[in-house]
Amino acid sequence: MSTATLDSVFIVDDDPAARDSMAALIQSRGLQAETYESGEDFLDRYDRSKSGCLVIDVRMAGMSGLDLQDRLVEEGIDLPVVVITGYGDIPTAVRAMRNGAATFLEKAPGHNKLWDSISQAMENGAATRSERLLRYEIRRRLATLTPDERRVLDKLIQGRPNKTIARDLDLGLRTVELRRAMILQKMLASSLAELVRMVVQAGDYPLPGPDTPGSDGGIRAPSYPR
Repeated sequence: MSTATLDSVFIVDDDPAARDSMAALIQSRGLQAETYESGEDFLDRYDRSKSGCLVIDVRMAGMSGLDLQDRLVEEGIDLPVVVITGYGDIPTAVRAMRNGAATFLEKAPGHNKLWDSISQAMENGAATRSERLLRYEIRRRLATLTPDERRVLDKLIQGRPNKTIARDLDLGLRTVELRRAMILQKMLASSLAELVRMVVQAGDYPLPGPDTPGSDGGIRAPSYPR
């Protein structure tokens, strides 16, 4: 797995031997390792501009690993998290996973298992960031549309053909065609199908609908005019 796009693995554990052991493993795989003796230490010293993977111990003096996860959520720090504990139980695991933990491991999981978990968490984190950046870019493009173009876009997302849009919005057909072309240009979409996928992916609209009964009595998704 490729982890070249990420900066470091951040290790938070109040056991110096455990920190050193994990840091040595990370460095032996060609990545940087940053160690912190507590959750408070991490929050004080972590450079928010860095991406990477966070490895935290659940039971620590002061702030617990789960409390640190809560703070990450509150502060909007978006890091994939591997949680390690010597006192694994279902409620702890559930809370860790609800707070976004990629993996929940028992203490001393072994180098191969630990590295596999870290590597997978980093891969997932990179994919999540890419998706988030894409959504941001699509929303930026949507913000460039005029109110009149947004009204036409709303109808396009509903699967309305140009003639229907013209009638619904009391516009000339040529006006609708020009606004549709401008929307595609501003959104950098090569087709209406691509435009729909982009807008739905951005989360700006619900999935296009309504669903339409098929000839067999089932449900099929609406088709979009080309």
